[in-house]
Amino acid sequence: MINKKDFIELEFTGRAKDGEIFDSNIKEDLAKLNPNAQPKLFVYPIGEKMFLDSIDEFLVGKDLGEYEIELTPEKAFGNRDSKLIKLIPLKIFLEKKINPRPGMVFNFDNMLGKVIAASGGRVIIDFNNPLAGKTVIYKLRVLRKVDDINEKVKSLMNFFFQREFDFEIQEKKLIINAEKPFSDYLKIFKDKFKEILDLDLEVKEVESKKEESK
Repeated sequence: MINKKDFIELEFTGRAKDGEIFDSNIKEDLAKLNPNAQPKLFVYPIGEKMFLDSIDEFLVGKDLGEYEIELTPEKAFGNRDSKLIKLIPLKIFLEKKINPRPGMVFNFDNMLGKVIAASGGRVIIDFNNPLAGKTVIYKLRVLRKVDDINEKVKSLMNFFFQREFDFEIQEKKLIINAEKPFSDYLKIFKDKFKEILDLDLEVKEVESKKEESK
């Protein structure tokens, strides 16, 4: 039975209720999004906001196996918000030598916005999540519970840092070896490793491979 804070390996496919797949790590479904994409292992802890809260809540108390869950917008990606539709002067784009057209997506201060219209010196940008206002359906395959502490650490590294670092565990301490440019960034996650794994994080600076090769 799955409990909160358990690490699980999950395969999933999310699609809008109209049938369009928007995310997956199941090979046959992922191929419909991108024929060249390779599915990635997804191991994560239940209830730590690393997947949709509503899915985690659904899985608590369940056994390993396959499930399908339908989520209303409120339980998925939220309702559309008219306040997230903004007017931006066209000159801001032209100054950067960009000619905005409907459908283009831009990053504004870490917020993705989609151009829905551009005319009269103004550009209308929609900052709503593309799935906002939609009912979605998830196909879930809970493959196993993960008990190995090393695999748990690696899964958190991949989630937080999109890469793995050399590390070792000594009693209640997690020691990560990282090059100087990364060391301060890793320390930001000290509280998360303590909260999720009950390990005190220590970051040891190591020389970069370029420096070692000199």
